[in-house]
Amino acid sequence: MTKKIEYFLDCSSPWTYLSFKGILNLKKTKDFDIIWKPILVGGIFNSINPSVYESRKNPVKEKLEYSQKDMNDWTKLRGIEINWPKIFPINSVRAMRGAFYFLDEQIEIESYLESIFKAYWTDGIDISSEDCLAKIVDALGVDSKNYIEFINLSDTKNRLVENTQELMERGGFGSPTFFINDKDMYFGNDRLQLIENLL
Repeated sequence: MTKKIEYFLDCSSPWTYLSFKGILNLKKTKDFDIIWKPILVGGIFNSINPSVYESRKNPVKEKLEYSQKDMNDWTKLRGIEINWPKIFPINSVRAMRGAFYFLDEQIEIESYLESIFKAYWTDGIDISSEDCLAKIVDALGVDSKNYIEFINLSDTKNRLVENTQELMERGGFGSPTFFINDKDMYFGNDRLQLIENLL
């Protein structure tokens, strides 16, 4: 029986970009289905994990320097380029609502997320802008007018809130978070090795 991995993600996190590439690489060698769960990680930080904001205000120099090295090591392993964007943190709410459009229309969501991640983390594009998002989906052959209308629907807004709330209720506190068999939770890009071993 094919396992299912629930993948709670927000494109505003560079570690989620790394995990995105990692889980797609893993899918080439292991048999599982990805259940895509777009969330708004800022909502989680505001609700239950405000320590993230505190650490940004008062970073530990040594920890920050190591974190930058760690990220560089992971980007080499994953084969991606991360250039720290001028706008950080970014309001990713529209981009993450847009993921539901691709899920509902059964258009390849991997291409959409890849484009969003690369636009922000590699090219420094303002993915909070509807104009920028419209250009991204146009390049994917998607009707940007329908897409923009969709991301502004009340139902779409509610779905993102519901996914975010669901993750918190299940014990999650950030992005990326993975669940296997409903209750087996893994947090972070570097936990994909544990998931691979389990699979």
